[in-house]
Amino acid sequence: MKEAIKEAYRGRIVGGIPIGAVLVKNGKIIGRGHNRRVQDNSAILHAEMDCLENAGRLKAGDYAKCTLYSTLSPCDMCSGAVLLYKIPRIVIGENETFKGPETLLKKRGVKVINLDSAECRNMLSKFIKERPTLWNEDIGE
Repeated sequence: MKEAIKEAYRGRIVGGIPIGAVLVKNGKIIGRGHNRRVQDNSAILHAEMDCLENAGRLKAGDYAKCTLYSTLSPCDMCSGAVLLYKIPRIVIGENETFKGPETLLKKRGVKVINLDSAECRNMLSKFIKERPTLWNEDIGE
């Protein structure tokens, strides 16, 4: 999670939304990313999507050995990618500022672990207070 948090800070430093993610296979980071919707004028580059993109093309068996770490509960789009690629575990920093479809992930067999990180929550809460319009755009409101 420490590396996902670093990604979130990297995204914030360059004007983006402070959410970060890393994909780990057999204890090694194979992909990392942060929310780049603002920086790349993208509709889809949430941290998890950026992370998966940066991991490159993997075989189904590779995804089955992975854990996705994200500083925030994944939205519908990012959860869909987890389900599509059958990533068996996701560790989230927190889900108080935003809660995605965690129940659906669990029903579909994904192990969801919430670390309830004060650092993740405080980082995003501060951003939401500073940039509420941008935050609402990111979560589709």
